[in-house]
Amino acid sequence: QHTHPYVISDLYTDIQQGYLLLDLLEVLSGQHLPREKGPNNTFRYRSNIENALTFLKSKSLKLINIHVADIIEGKPSIVLGLIWTIIFHFHIEELARTLACTYNQPSLDCSSAVDSSSKAIQSANESSKIKERWKISATKALLSWAKEQCSLHGSINVTDFKSSWRSGLPFLAIIQALRPGVVDLEQAKARSNKENLNEAFRVAELELNIPRLLEPEDVDIVNPDEKSIMTYVAQFLQYSRNLHETEEDTQEKVREAMSWLAAQEKKLAKLLVDTENETYYQKYKEMMSFMESFSQEKKAFLPVLSSKRSEAELSEDQQQMREEWDKLISQINEWKAKLDQMLPSPLGNIEAWLQEVEHLQAEDLPDLQDPFKAMFVFRETIVIFKGLMDHFDSHLDTLQSFKNEDEKNMPLVLPEKLDEMKRRL
Repeated sequence: QHTHPYVISDLYTDIQQGYLLLDLLEVLSGQHLPREKGPNNTFRYRSNIENALTFLKSKSLKLINIHVADIIEGKPSIVLGLIWTIIFHFHIEELARTLACTYNQPSLDCSSAVDSSSKAIQSANESSKIKERWKISATKALLSWAKEQCSLHGSINVTDFKSSWRSGLPFLAIIQALRPGVVDLEQAKARSNKENLNEAFRVAELELNIPRLLEPEDVDIVNPDEKSIMTYVAQFLQYSRNLHETEEDTQEKVREAMSWLAAQEKKLAKLLVDTENETYYQKYKEMMSFMESFSQEKKAFLPVLSSKRSEAELSEDQQQMREEWDKLISQINEWKAKLDQMLPSPLGNIEAWLQEVEHLQAEDLPDLQDPFKAMFVFRETIVIFKGLMDHFDSHLDTLQSFKNEDEKNMPLVLPEKLDEMKRRL
């Protein structure tokens, strides 16, 4: 979702340079964060990571035992701890905040409402304590919501985000509460834990459009990971919030989104005409400017544009909006692809090679029942990948030695594009 989309192939490696971290925080916060520019080196990576951690600390997030050096080394436990902190603050806390008053938890919003009459001014230390208390209550609020959904269906008891979910029944109970009739709880009580978990994750993905973040073996163990289960359960709360909007609210949001989409389409069409005879450098610069404003403006419409509802649940206007959104994204991607084809030699060849490798990495292997066929397909993919990687060293040398100026000493390509290609390589 970033202005310059980033393909993550290995979290522990990709996070080491700091770009991924800054991109992620910019998307989640909607803010522009400072980043070090210049040649890729340890100093630059360290500076970018420090900027990201400083930003998180400014949000009163406690980063216990998370140090720059550990992230540069890609230490799994530190990287996962950092990502969890980000997920909890920007996703789970934000979702659970809406439940705080309902379940008598001390949210920041509730406390500010109480203090406003007396004009109380809290010190930075007091504010930090409240946020820490809210972090605990966010977990409690989410758990209370899960308990409430499960209580609608008899004796399904939830006391934590660990072993309570092992049977799979709480997941199925929440699905039944949100979408009555899509699961059979009585039948589930006679099935194994693994069967119930598999069914819950399958139905959630198929009927509620909730990504399958877990597998049965992640949950049906003695001590399942609390953070993973919380992150997954939060997706159901998000779905619930989308369901409870009034029809009038939804229609108004759809109308606003449709108006914005139409304006963006006109803006894009005009930009294509205006830059038709410009240099590649200028075309790319205009595209970056468009994408920056596009990415900022779309945040207001993302909840309605990325609705988790299936096609069958969408109104005619919502279906039209989704079609317009897909159409606009397709036009933007087409524009980007044309610009990539216009890259000056030899960058064009490197870009085409990068896209081919990324496509191969992202492509799922077919689910073949025949093990011999599966092995043949797998070997074929490996051969193709090895063939592509034979060109890696030469492309790397070419990119690093590329002289970015024409005969008039003017830049051929924006430095940001070169940085993006180096990062992807």
